[in-house]
Amino acid sequence: MTITISNLQPLIAILAGILILVMPRLLNYIVAIYLIVIGVIGLGIIH
Repeated sequence: MTITISNLQPLIAILAGILILVMPRLLNYIVAIYLIVIGVIGLGIIH
Protein backbone atom coordinates (compact mmCIF):
# COMPACT_ATOMS: atom_id res chain seq x y z
CA MET A 1 0.00 0.00 0.00
CA THR A 2 1.39 3.34 -1.01
CA ILE A 3 0.58 6.45 0.95
CA THR A 4 -0.48 9.40 -1.18
CA ILE A 5 -1.98 12.79 -0.47
CA SER A 6 -5.45 11.43 -1.17
CA ASN A 7 -4.91 8.81 1.55
CA LEU A 8 -3.48 11.28 4.05
CA GLN A 9 -6.15 13.98 3.84
CA PRO A 10 -8.91 12.00 5.61
CA LEU A 11 -6.49 10.89 8.32
CA ILE A 12 -5.26 14.45 8.84
CA ALA A 13 -8.86 15.68 8.97
CA ILE A 14 -9.78 13.12 11.65
CA LEU A 15 -6.68 13.95 13.70
CA ALA A 16 -7.33 17.69 13.38
CA GLY A 17 -10.97 17.21 14.40
CA ILE A 18 -9.99 15.30 17.51
CA LEU A 19 -7.38 17.89 18.45
CA ILE A 20 -9.87 20.72 17.97
CA LEU A 21 -12.38 18.96 20.24
CA VAL A 22 -9.74 18.43 22.92
CA MET A 23 -8.04 21.83 22.60
CA PRO A 24 -10.22 24.44 20.83
CA ARG A 25 -7.38 26.98 20.86
CA LEU A 26 -5.59 24.85 18.27
CA LEU A 27 -8.23 25.62 15.65
CA ASN A 28 -6.45 28.72 14.34
CA TYR A 29 -3.11 26.94 14.05
CA ILE A 30 -4.54 23.81 12.45
CA VAL A 31 -6.47 25.80 9.84
CA ALA A 32 -3.47 28.01 9.09
CA ILE A 33 -1.10 25.08 8.66
CA TYR A 34 -3.62 23.21 6.51
CA LEU A 35 -4.14 26.20 4.23
CA ILE A 36 -0.39 26.77 3.85
CA VAL A 37 0.26 23.11 3.03
CA ILE A 38 -2.60 22.94 0.50
CA GLY A 39 -1.40 26.18 -1.09
CA VAL A 40 2.18 24.92 -1.40
CA ILE A 41 0.99 21.63 -2.90
CA GLY A 42 -1.31 23.52 -5.27
CA LEU A 43 1.58 25.64 -6.52
CA GLY A 44 3.54 22.49 -7.24
CA ILE A 45 6.40 23.28 -4.87
CA ILE A 46 5.90 19.93 -3.16
CA HIS A 47 5.04 17.00 -5.41
